Amino acid sequence: MSDLRDLYQEVILDHNKRPRNFRIIDQATHHADGVNPLCGDRVSVFLDVQDGVIKDIAFQGAGCAISSASASLMTEALKGKSVVEVEHLFEAFHNVVTGECDCPKGLGKLGVLAGVRDYPSRVKCATLAWHAVRAALQEHQQPVATE
Repeated sequence: MSDLRDLYQEVILDHNKRPRNFRIIDQATHHADGVNPLCGDRVSVFLDVQDGVIKDIAFQGAGCAISSASASLMTEALKGKSVVEVEHLFEAFHNVVTGECDCPKGLGKLGVLAGVRDYPSRVKCATLAWHAVRAALQEHQQPVATE
């Protein structure tokens, strides 16, 4: 079990140090900002959605390792997915990190964040980018907050 936790920590640290898709999409069709007032995490997500499919997704912002790694992992997981699939992944991810479901089955690399459920104050860090993506797809104009 210790080896598995070490692997999870490595993945989180890697995505924090070298976040994937950390950029702005100039021709984004959807955009939203999110903030976690409790710890100061902030994120902006950019999506290029064509025919109901996320063709490109990126983020920028600053935050803790969990927040940054989650946003990075999320962008990798959502690229190429339909808007419907995004909603299903949001629900599955949210259920795992909040402890409503113990099984990260079907989440792929996102499963490395399942351990966040043991630290309730970090759940908001892990879900911030996800809430921002949901807000972007619903075309909310105001920043979303985890509080």
